[in-house]
Amino acid sequence: MTETGFTRATAKSPNDADPADVVSNVRALLETRYVFPDIAAAVSGVLTEGLAAGRYPSDAQELAAAVTADLQSANGDMHLRLQYHEEELAARTPGDDTEEIAFMARWADQASGGVACAQRLPGNVGYLDLQPILFPVVICGEIVTAAMGLVATTDALILDLRNCQGGEPGMVVFIASYLWDHEPVQLTGLRERQDTTPRQMWTLPYVPGRRFGKTKPVYVLTSATTFSGGEQLSYDLQQLGRATLVGERTRGGANAREGFPVHPHLEATISVAESVSPVTGSNWEGAGVGADIEVIASQARDTAYRLALQAVIAAGGSSAAEASSALASA
Repeated sequence: MTETGFTRATAKSPNDADPADVVSNVRALLETRYVFPDIAAAVSGVLTEGLAAGRYPSDAQELAAAVTADLQSANGDMHLRLQYHEEELAARTPGDDTEEIAFMARWADQASGGVACAQRLPGNVGYLDLQPILFPVVICGEIVTAAMGLVATTDALILDLRNCQGGEPGMVVFIASYLWDHEPVQLTGLRERQDTTPRQMWTLPYVPGRRFGKTKPVYVLTSATTFSGGEQLSYDLQQLGRATLVGERTRGGANAREGFPVHPHLEATISVAESVSPVTGSNWEGAGVGADIEVIASQARDTAYRLALQAVIAAGGSSAAEASSALASA
């Protein structure tokens, strides 16, 4: 097997897999694509040992669970997995993301483009709930632009990422740009296996529609479910001093992954890059992103709303009286 696909003849039924063939394919991907070569070598050895010890069943779903446990045994990388899919995977060639984009588009259509809620709360506080992931800009850019336009004139913003479980780095940049101004600022970049320095990412000097801007208060809600792309957005806004994080420490996945079919129903997801912050020189892998104000996730929205109302009142603008009334009943 190479990155171009898999041998379908090895599968006699959807739940039948040849452990030796699958493990060989996964090891090859690890050794050529995993962002940390030393960890790749160590994990490859664990897989070889597991195969020799008979640790891997032929049932595809059970095999996925057993291999995933060994893949994550060295450094706990939660992006490094063997995933089972009930529907048969389409074989694809390296660099061809046509099928993945089509899948994302279908998913986005069923998930309101990743914008679960966009509204103005009493006191002129904006609220955006982004879930289940931050979909690619090429698919959902217009939807996010519309949502940001709805809250652009509010005096404070609550960005709810408690149920955001990942997303595209480009969408992180896109959203962060609405919370900044036309002068670009550097965000977290990505370093791939062959790179000596990270590939830089910056906010955009132009975005369609209206920006919320960089001066009004932003409160980001986080939970133990917040993961990957949701964590990147939280981390960047926190490190820039642009937002106050309210809620729980996030899950802790900072590596960018790519998926490779290794069987008609099995996909190996390999971490092909690590995130590198220009502020810290590091990332949130394994540790998660800590909240500035720690509360249980279910209380995060109410806590942030009270803080937002207090900020609107303190600013003394035209919405101060409305915010005072809303705070009294909050």
